[in-house]
Amino acid sequence: MPENQDFDLIDFLPYLLNQAAEESSLAFHQVYKARYGMLRTEWRVLFHLGRYGALTAKDIGARAKMHKTKISRAVAALERRRFLTRTRDQRDKRLEILNLTSAGRAVYADLHDVARSYHQTLVVLFPPEDAERLRMMLRQLAKIS
Repeated sequence: MPENQDFDLIDFLPYLLNQAAEESSLAFHQVYKARYGMLRTEWRVLFHLGRYGALTAKDIGARAKMHKTKISRAVAALERRRFLTRTRDQRDKRLEILNLTSAGRAVYADLHDVARSYHQTLVVLFPPEDAERLRMMLRQLAKIS
């Protein structure tokens, strides 16, 4: 074992953030997978369309920080389930506008309520001022990358 212990990879902030994200999202992942057979990328695309309305895949990629290949696969899966539609942009024929269908909006509404409830189960693990401070710090970090 190396003598230099001034830096422990276990305490490396990106590692800790990843571990916290995985652990904290696991229970919610089980809900959308069990109810709708969705993968994480599909949920994220659905969430962005539900939250912001009509978007292009490029818009979603910029907001969600997801690679275009993953978005493309998620869009195809959501379209097969009839949760979204694609329409050619009239100004730029290379782009497709993605919109939730009524079924997609119903799924979004259902999962939005589950997410809100799950959020509360996580927030109560901390005193209110710590939860708000954590939220602020995570927002700061998210803007950096």
